[in-house]
Amino acid sequence: KQSYQPRVRGDLYKAIGNEGVLQDMLKKQIRSVHCYCVDNILVKVPDPLFIGCCIERESDCGAKVVCKSHPTEAVGVICQCNGMWKVVEYSEISLETAHLKNEEGKLLFSQGNICNHYFTTSFLEDMVQEKEKQLIHHVAKKNIPTIDGKTGNPGTVQGIKMEKFVFDVFQFAKRFTVLEVNRSDEFSPLKNGPGAKSCTPEICREDLSKLHKKWVLKAGGKLEGEGLCEISPLVSVDGEGLDGLVAGKTLSLPVHMDSRPAQPTNGHSNGVNGLHSKL
Repeated sequence: KQSYQPRVRGDLYKAIGNEGVLQDMLKKQIRSVHCYCVDNILVKVPDPLFIGCCIERESDCGAKVVCKSHPTEAVGVICQCNGMWKVVEYSEISLETAHLKNEEGKLLFSQGNICNHYFTTSFLEDMVQEKEKQLIHHVAKKNIPTIDGKTGNPGTVQGIKMEKFVFDVFQFAKRFTVLEVNRSDEFSPLKNGPGAKSCTPEICREDLSKLHKKWVLKAGGKLEGEGLCEISPLVSVDGEGLDGLVAGKTLSLPVHMDSRPAQPTNGHSNGVNGLHSKL
């Protein structure tokens, strides 16, 4: 018996056509959109540098990448196949290919896709009306939890998962932009539960804290003690505008900055207006 799952990422294009989303964007004269995956705590939304880069280059679509941390990192690779831009999933790359290096001794296929994309609405319109039906399924073998109908005992069977991905449309782009970004600034995915070796809630929280601590120090502030630091996007999206809040001040960790103080104080602070010691 076949089992069906809800439609996922690759069905985005059919969905925005069927549900009137694309028509609404065109009616409102929206020229481009920025989309990203849900599991990256360091994502910048929106990112004027990335969007501006794509607009300046008159790109149909674009993608952010990070340099892979190791050859078998579980991220897809952006590359050109027969002259067309594609993302080759990590499950589709052989070990031999994953370890290939260039003349400088660096990974040949190093541009890891972080599911952070730019599209023009005219490109999306073409996808919905013409190209979506040309997308093919990716095949992934998965261990699927089961229950024996007779005994009630749990078990697993190997199943085949058929799916499409958002980035499958890259092959249709006439102008495509790839922007490599700093991993520590823009990529910390949540993929595993607490206690795992990587991509856990604890690691994501620590990565966000490290980034926000860097913002404070760059803005002229100082930090003392131990603990986490979190700056609300209502205060700063990319570290901008913090000078007047933290420059010349020493903040005691943990720090949670969730609003802009009306009258920032000077000197040592364990929590000026909008700076709280509880995260």
